[in-house]
Amino acid sequence: MSTGKVIYSCDDCENIHRLKVATTMDLFKSSGVLLFRGFGVTHEQMKTFAERFSSRFIQDYGRPQVDSDKFVHFVDAGMDNSSFHREHGYSPFCPDVIWFCCAVPAAQGGETTFCDGVRVWEELSEETKQLFISKKLKFCYEVQADILRRFTGLDGTITDIKQVLDSLEGVNYQIKENESISIEYICSAVVKTKYGHDDAFANSILTLDYGEATLEDDSIVPDEIIGEIEKVTDKLMEKIPWQAGDLVMIDNSRFMHGRKEFNDNRRQIFSTLSNLNF
Repeated sequence: MSTGKVIYSCDDCENIHRLKVATTMDLFKSSGVLLFRGFGVTHEQMKTFAERFSSRFIQDYGRPQVDSDKFVHFVDAGMDNSSFHREHGYSPFCPDVIWFCCAVPAAQGGETTFCDGVRVWEELSEETKQLFISKKLKFCYEVQADILRRFTGLDGTITDIKQVLDSLEGVNYQIKENESISIEYICSAVVKTKYGHDDAFANSILTLDYGEATLEDDSIVPDEIIGEIEKVTDKLMEKIPWQAGDLVMIDNSRFMHGRKEFNDNRRQIFSTLSNLNF
C-alpha cells in the first residue's frame, strides 16, 4: 500500500494487544489506513483491540451480527464489485473508523479497495468542485424506529428519538403511525478530515443502496460528473490483498472504500464500526 501503513508482527510483538496505543494512533492520524499483518487477529480480538481506541461502537443494522456481539458483523453480502463509499455516508451517524478483519480470504479477487478522499478532491476538475461547493447532497430513505434505536445507541421512546433527530444538522424527518421514520438528510459531498481538517471528497454518491441521492435542489448529478468521479477514484484506487488474520483500520472521514468482485463463498471478512477517543 502506498498510502496506508503496514504494521507487521515480530518476535518482540506477536500479540497485537502489546502495540502501544499512542504510537498506533500517531501512525493512523498521518496515514489514515493501517494494515496489521501477522498477528493472527480473530473477530473477537478485533473488537477488544478496537476498544482500546474507541469511545463507543455503532451497530451496523444492514449486516448480520456475529454470535452475541451486536457490534461485530459479517461483511459479505453478495460477491459483486462494491463501489467506493463512505461508511454510513447516507446518514448523520457516520463512524470515525471502520475495522475489518479477515478470517478466510477469497481464493481470487475480493480485495477491499480504498482511495484517499483528499487526493480525489484535489484531482477533480474545477467545474465539478464548484458544483459540490455550491450544492449539497440529499439522501432520502425510510427506517424503522427499532433500527434507529440500535443505530443511535438509544433504548428510549419515540420522543427520545425525536430529540436526537431534532439536534442533528441537515436532517428532516416524519414519523409514521407504524413507527417507521422517513428521513431526508442533506450533507456536503466534501467533508473535513478528523485529523488535519483537510477537504476530502468522502461520501456515498456512488452507491445508492439506501435510497436515491440527489443534489439538495432535487436535481440529478449529471452522468458526466459521475463518470469523472469514477475515473478519478479508479485512478487512485488501492487494494488490500487479504491474508487470514489481517486487521485493517480505516479513517472514515478521509477514505472511501469498496470491494473487488470474487467468486468464492468461503470468503469471510468481519467488521466493527466505532468513534474514537482521540
